[in-house]
Amino acid sequence: MGRLFRMSPAAAAMALAVMFAAAAVVARGADTGDDVLDGDAPGASFIFGDSLVDAGNNNYLSTLSKADMAPNGIDFAASGGSPTGRFTNGRTIADIIGEMLGQADYSPPYLAPNTTGGALLNGVNYASGGAGILNGTGRVFVNRVGMDIQVDYFNATRRQLDDLLGADRARRFVRKKAIFSITVGSNDFLNNYLMPVLSAGTRVAESPEGFINDLILHLRQQLTRLHALDARKFVVANVGPLGCIPYQKTLNRVAEGECVKLPNTLAATYNGKLRDLLIELNSGDGGLPGARFCLANVYDLVMELIANHGKYGFKTASVACCGNGGRYAGIVPCGPTSSMCDDREAHVFWDPYHPSEKANVLLAKYIVDGDSKYVSPMNLRKLFAL
Repeated sequence: MGRLFRMSPAAAAMALAVMFAAAAVVARGADTGDDVLDGDAPGASFIFGDSLVDAGNNNYLSTLSKADMAPNGIDFAASGGSPTGRFTNGRTIADIIGEMLGQADYSPPYLAPNTTGGALLNGVNYASGGAGILNGTGRVFVNRVGMDIQVDYFNATRRQLDDLLGADRARRFVRKKAIFSITVGSNDFLNNYLMPVLSAGTRVAESPEGFINDLILHLRQQLTRLHALDARKFVVANVGPLGCIPYQKTLNRVAEGECVKLPNTLAATYNGKLRDLLIELNSGDGGLPGARFCLANVYDLVMELIANHGKYGFKTASVACCGNGGRYAGIVPCGPTSSMCDDREAHVFWDPYHPSEKANVLLAKYIVDGDSKYVSPMNLRKLFAL
């Protein structure tokens, strides 16, 4: 007990939140019989990606990319407003999608000590702030868990599920009851190809098209590895309009209603190639047998929120609620010394990089129940029912 009292208040609160959440999931998963395969059994979300969906893995790393300090998490009800390592004021889009699909609890971070046993039946979150498709992405943060390592971690989870359920039931559970969510790619541009100084060599050696082709090649390999481990139901988010986030707008000093062109052009080019990749993987020829890949069109969704933010109850789609520096508070990340807005629900962006919980709720609704403009070839509720 003495060790707990030597932790910081934020770390102690986060640890307790993880412990209670894991305990609740273990209680649900104590009976690991055929009930986990019943049609009415809650689903499992296995979540891969970056800080947009990190649920606290970076709390366990020595890294510069952290959100385990106030006021992050101020609106996260499950922790009573204490920070958990989520890079927003409340729930991430992955948390909200899990709720909407009837998941019993939030998928716990893989690196949390209690993410074991029956807790695995709720799914696991492998996402890491600063992570990218490429292993070199995010090295400015010192430590982060890139996509290759995240897939390695799922491989370990997959063996644990065999031990928990038996090989046959584990295979059926992963194939039928689990959705695999991949939200990655933004850092490959923001904290790799577009990174001042650090990216100079890459940008000289590789054209934008060559760099994007490299991303698609690596992502194909990662998705193929997950398929080999029995993943069958996938939702892959494309990259949002990077030139519209407060960080890029502040750095490039654009007007209120403008976005930075180059990041958006790179994102749009990548998104087109991602769409082609998922169509190919869904096809009979050259596809991955039995798999269904859904594309979450985050780019157009976020652009819709930005262009029509007043319609959705926001007052600004440019200024970060929590941050400092420049016209849009877009340079200094959210932390204890940052300025924070008075009305968090008035802001599309929580900090220089990440959406607010209110924005995440709107995005999640479109992805779970929306039409083919924003999620294709089917929405997630239909994908889960397969």
